Amino acid sequence: MVISQHIFQTMFRQFSLNIRGKLRVFDRPLVMGIVNVTPDSFYGRSRNYCDAEIISKVEQMVEAGVDILDVGGYSSRPGADDVCTDRELRRVEMGLGVIKKMAPDVMVSVDTFRSEVASACVRGLGADIINDISGGTLDEMMPATVAELGVPYVLMHMRGNPTTMQQHTEYDDVTADVIGELSERVRVLRLAGVSDIILDPGFGFSKTMEQNYELMRNLGAFCEAFDEPLLVGVSRKSMITKPLGITSDEALNGTTVLNTLALASGASILRVHDVKEAVEAVKLFTLTDN
Repeated sequence: MVISQHIFQTMFRQFSLNIRGKLRVFDRPLVMGIVNVTPDSFYGRSRNYCDAEIISKVEQMVEAGVDILDVGGYSSRPGADDVCTDRELRRVEMGLGVIKKMAPDVMVSVDTFRSEVASACVRGLGADIINDISGGTLDEMMPATVAELGVPYVLMHMRGNPTTMQQHTEYDDVTADVIGELSERVRVLRLAGVSDIILDPGFGFSKTMEQNYELMRNLGAFCEAFDEPLLVGVSRKSMITKPLGITSDEALNGTTVLNTLALASGASILRVHDVKEAVEAVKLFTLTDN
């Protein structure tokens, strides 16, 4: 009993989000399913580039119990091709169109760092949340735009841009520095009038493999430093494949292990490719979190 209390000393914290004018309170961790409408995402099986592929993916995720569907039209993997705003918006529009017909009651986030895309998706396409890998650093209009839209905002930590981010991995103390840089972005967002902020440490973005694991070990520090809910996205990333010598296709087990550790450290949302397994992890974890 003493050992169990020590392992799970960081317990899940209830949180709320304003979703289109309705305050929703969550008393368990949520699962965010990744819906990539791109031809070049790092995990090949997550690529969906026509209505039929998106329909199949969304059906699987909804049946598995997904809480949020995260639609992206711009691949942020290192070396991916740049995508113009119009093309990104067309891709996201295709994904949102399918989702709103198939699963109108499921929360939808849009993975974009462009304020123009964010505005169009919320105002015209029914998006509920904006998920920005740059934390507003790649588009200075993003904080004011999100404040005006009145939607929750996922603030992820990244330095540079998707092309240059791995050139910016020098930290004095990666945990303290990431917390400090996120704190400054939270300040900017609050000053702009953004109410609901979800924090994401940015695993794999501007971090080495060793730094990713240091952040994972110290994930509880983010819960101590911030009142905002914490999103963790490690699904099938190289921090799993490299040390195990496997491919992303073989990384489901490793993903589940790290997701479980993240839950035990206070994660509020898991962003994943494999919804069924993440939902099962959440269900089993909640049995220990009493």
